[in-house]
Amino acid sequence: MTRVLVVDDQALLRGSFRVLVDSAPDLTVVGEAGDGAEAVALARREKPDVVLMDIRMPGMDGIEATRRICGDEETAATRVLILTTFDLDAYVYSALRAGASGFLLKDTPPAGLLSAIEVVANGDGLLAPSVTRQLIAEFARLPDPGGAAVAGLDGVTSREREVLTLVARGLSNDEIAAHLHLGIATVKTHIGRLLHKLAARDRAQLVIAAYESGLVRANRAPR
Repeated sequence: MTRVLVVDDQALLRGSFRVLVDSAPDLTVVGEAGDGAEAVALARREKPDVVLMDIRMPGMDGIEATRRICGDEETAATRVLILTTFDLDAYVYSALRAGASGFLLKDTPPAGLLSAIEVVANGDGLLAPSVTRQLIAEFARLPDPGGAAVAGLDGVTSREREVLTLVARGLSNDEIAAHLHLGIATVKTHIGRLLHKLAARDRAQLVIAAYESGLVRANRAPR
């Protein structure tokens, strides 16, 4: 059973999300919070598997709450799925850097939201296509690290860099396996090693690592 914490400053939305999540046989809501501070406190107490996190809330916002939840040893295993009304939210990059595992629009169909919770709970990152475009735009504004694409990739093998590049392009494990002519089990092994070596929580964090290291550039094709 996947345990979910719902965070939103609008009581009606919180209630709607709760009813939806509890309707799924393998999901259960363990609490509701109306602001970031309450979310952090509930996350520490309930240890949910996934937090559905609003960004714009009074007091502590969703980004700071995400940073505290993901950065606390007590809640390090908790995944945060950001929900927003705006697909081009200015806080996309900040939320992911804070440790969020996914970013989804509030107008996502119910089945899509339930599926997203499962995806994030299983350790995969999730980004809506329009959000991905915004994230790439943010990377395009970062200073070019220049030189060889090795910053922060010490200990990562050449094959792992190939896999990381394809992860950053949004390819699935099956697509990576076909592209590199590898078995799916081998691809999963490489990704597991990348997660460990780069201290990444999930695929969303691997994408950030690929861009921030200079392995992949937003203004040209990946290496």
